[in-house]
Amino acid sequence: MKIFHYTSIEAEDVPAPAEGVKVRWLITEKTGAPNFAMRQFLVEPGGSTPFHTHSWEHEAFILYGSGIVVSNEGERPVKAGDVVFVPPDEEHQFRNTGEEELKFLCLIPLQK
Repeated sequence: MKIFHYTSIEAEDVPAPAEGVKVRWLITEKTGAPNFAMRQFLVEPGGSTPFHTHSWEHEAFILYGSGIVVSNEGERPVKAGDVVFVPPDEEHQFRNTGEEELKFLCLIPLQK
């Protein structure tokens, strides 16, 4: 078992086309996880992840702030306490439309 404070992991800038987004890779193969990765995203007001797709699913939990999740079906508002499931191959984007930082956890399978 490993226990550590999330701030012991450096927040890294997510490269363009993301805008105003940082990520902390909290749990990965480096911490001994064989199947899943846990990431914490920090999106500044007005910032967004790219509109993108990939072959794996996401499970996200909104910790703080508010924003929208964009898909081909439109925009859906999210706020602290909301859970988001993004199926494989669905285009998606997280945008911070609020006045405060949008913070969320995102779990994905490790790519092997």
